[in-house]
Amino acid sequence: MVRAGSAVVTLTAHRWEEAGAPVGLEPEPGEEVVGAGTLGSHPALFAYDPRPLWHLLGQDWDVIDLHEEPFALATAEILLLRGLRGQKAPYALYSAQNIRKIYPVPFRWMERWALRHASAVHVCNDEAGRICADKGFPGAPRTIPLGVDLEHFTTDDPPIKRLGPIVGSGVPTGSSGAGRRGVVGYAGRLAAHKGVVVLLDAVATDARLTLRLAGAGPLEAELRQRVDNLGIADRVEFLGALDQAALPGFYRSLDVLAVPSLTTPSWVEQFGRVAVEAMACGVPVVASDSGALPDVVGGAGLLVPPGDVRALAAALRSVVSDQALSDRLRAEGLSRARSCAWDRVAEQYLDLYGTMRRRSLPEADGGRPVEVVLVAYGSPALVRRALEPVRSLPVTVVDNSSLPEIAALCEELGCRYIDPHRNGGFAAGVNIGLAARTDPGSDVLLLNPDAEVDVESIRRLQSALHADPDLASVAPTQVDGEGRPSRVGWPFPSPAATWLEAVGLASLLPRTQYVIGSVLLLRAEALAQVGGLDERFFLYAEETDWAYRAHLLGWRHALVQQVSAVHLGAATSSDTAKRDAHFHASQERYMRKHYGAIGWHLARAGEVLGAAVRSVLLPGERGRAARRRAAVFARGPVHVEASFGQAA
Repeated sequence: MVRAGSAVVTLTAHRWEEAGAPVGLEPEPGEEVVGAGTLGSHPALFAYDPRPLWHLLGQDWDVIDLHEEPFALATAEILLLRGLRGQKAPYALYSAQNIRKIYPVPFRWMERWALRHASAVHVCNDEAGRICADKGFPGAPRTIPLGVDLEHFTTDDPPIKRLGPIVGSGVPTGSSGAGRRGVVGYAGRLAAHKGVVVLLDAVATDARLTLRLAGAGPLEAELRQRVDNLGIADRVEFLGALDQAALPGFYRSLDVLAVPSLTTPSWVEQFGRVAVEAMACGVPVVASDSGALPDVVGGAGLLVPPGDVRALAAALRSVVSDQALSDRLRAEGLSRARSCAWDRVAEQYLDLYGTMRRRSLPEADGGRPVEVVLVAYGSPALVRRALEPVRSLPVTVVDNSSLPEIAALCEELGCRYIDPHRNGGFAAGVNIGLAARTDPGSDVLLLNPDAEVDVESIRRLQSALHADPDLASVAPTQVDGEGRPSRVGWPFPSPAATWLEAVGLASLLPRTQYVIGSVLLLRAEALAQVGGLDERFFLYAEETDWAYRAHLLGWRHALVQQVSAVHLGAATSSDTAKRDAHFHASQERYMRKHYGAIGWHLARAGEVLGAAVRSVLLPGERGRAARRRAAVFARGPVHVEASFGQAA
């Protein structure tokens, strides 16, 4: 990042434990690094000396990147000092935690607050990102691999000295084919969850395999005893913890690196940097199919079930004895390692920081393109009416009903047609359309099949959107099929809003905090930061949830009074009871997601009270509708929805 022109200052611990051994702070030439003392040594329970933090947080920064877990004590300490210092720079959080854990109070409160107020989250594995989103981060987590120095980890230079010949093996070094002797390596902490015992047992099954162990840890004495018990002391070498300078030579001394990590209730592998380092040195990798290892290794190595001695031994033998396989894995491993090179990792971080700062995405000479996404479910006639006015724009139709008539219609009108082969709901359909954009930097118009808007109106919407850099979305005013105006702008739902409506004080709520999604133009920069729609909302409230998440990230939404569109409203659904069940269930999901179980039950009580009062005061069908609403909320909307099933 420094080479790219950024000023970077890093604060880190003076001393920390790495791979079972203490490591002191040794900045590289040209790095601006501030060392800080620490109190405690547990990764989640230590605190920094606050004095250097206080000093740094008093300076001007564009972004602050906290490379600590959201639940960590150090994260809470830094965010507290940030608040006391009045530091306004947006912050990013890091997570590698790929097991869904519920932490004790106050750590789970600290975790949710940190995630809720973060401008970005970057993770080293996809599952960690999903967990952060589920626990409160309103945006789209970025998966960025841990970096590897490809000038340090290379295929060049001689390897460090190998073990001598295997005593009594009868197989000379350098033999080829099934009888070839192979050197297996392991680098990492000598601990039970790392699966080193499994590796020893696997090596013991084949006298052609030797093993080099680089690392230290609490299991070392037990491992040495097991080596003696297995009778393989002449084929196993304990090298101890190796420093960074010695690791490339160690990797190059191997025929294959084993990463036999186990899956435990409290830990799984979160990345597996040693796998990438070995691949960068031209060494094939055999790893457990556990945690993040499948994502890291990908097709550049062999995966085996964790804890399976036979499978591990067979995979190691395959790599050692099959030269073609070894050559293929070596080539693919080198390619995979290049994707983790520091320059590529730095590019991803700079892009992330640019998103945090609302940096505008590059535009073509013709201006920012607009792409239309329409999610269809039946009603080809309505779909035609919606598509014909916008067919000159890039249009993607995601057909949740998989109708041949809609496919033929799209071919006729020149629109791209995608059949997901299932009805995953509106949010899932939108996300498919977003992923299929021809230009990832385009703004996106979400168009309902029962809505109509022309291209000129879309251009005016886009002009209004880009007139204010803080707008994430805009919508036109709307009329129904009879020309009657429909409400488009709404306040965000909340338990407090529910009670204000219940007692007749809804006029105290803001008029417009977000706009509904029947015709909704989304800004590309907001999509990059917020991400797509939450697919847990099968139907309804998905745009409300997206808008609220954008709001938490500092974006706003607006109604453009000078532009109008037609929206028939629920014209693609004929089952009123089922439609209402989906609508109310989405309300429950929204409240639970953003306000927790307590917030949901407060809102639910307000809904029941308000509906009960209206059922008494309102005559005829309106009163009966209020009684039905009260019954739904008393029973539980999600429970009611389940009685209909998920088919819309």
